[in-house]
Amino acid sequence: MKSERLSEAAIAAFHHSYSELVSGATGMIKESEIVPVASLPSLDIDIHGKVAVDPLLLQKTVVLKLNGGLGTSMGLDKAKSLLEVKGGNTFLDLTAKQVVSMRKNFKTKVHFMLMNSFNTSKDTLNFLAKYPSLVDDPKIELMQNKVPKVDKSTLGPVVWTPNPHLEWCPPGHGDLYTALYGSGKLDELLAEGIIYMFVSNSDNLGATLDIGEIKETSVHLIKFIITIPVLNCRVAIVLRIQWCTLLDGVLRAY
Repeated sequence: MKSERLSEAAIAAFHHSYSELVSGATGMIKESEIVPVASLPSLDIDIHGKVAVDPLLLQKTVVLKLNGGLGTSMGLDKAKSLLEVKGGNTFLDLTAKQVVSMRKNFKTKVHFMLMNSFNTSKDTLNFLAKYPSLVDDPKIELMQNKVPKVDKSTLGPVVWTPNPHLEWCPPGHGDLYTALYGSGKLDELLAEGIIYMFVSNSDNLGATLDIGEIKETSVHLIKFIITIPVLNCRVAIVLRIQWCTLLDGVLRAY
């Protein structure tokens, strides 16, 4: 990993995960150890209409789409976000248009980033050439780290001489925090005065930036908000956390 010039943060994260693997840890959490959340505020009832919207907060916000995955399960060999959705538009088209529209409607620059992987970076940036206002931003890409593939039987690194590229894989979207910190992007964003980040998957078109949530965050100094749509898709529930660790449905607040 050092020879591939990966950050110390990325190496430390992989070392921790690998140590867990060789120790026999499963990462499973017993159902007896978790409890359901008793109640949650509603985005429509408790926030919309009760919080004064401040478009200036958009200048301190970045929209980040997690775009590191290939659509291999759907027979693709490129970024899943390049799959056509409707009317000739791909997931990435519609996301780009959402950002451009928000910039126009609120007359302010909404910062936009993609967390790409080594598998998706080239195709994604080439595709975005049709949106120069986005792709010309040198800060548009946050590169996800990569980790060595591990042989299940030996727990040693996989070796594939015909194509060494295949000896590596992206570590998943949980790498967001490690990538932000290890790449220096976190410090860059903070230096620009960007203190809010909206994160969602690149194929989740229903997840759009809500100014009311940003305002709620700023007023109550909330560290982390998760918006959870209910089954009828008409009311969004907001999980507000001052400081926490989220693991497979477990909420541990500090």
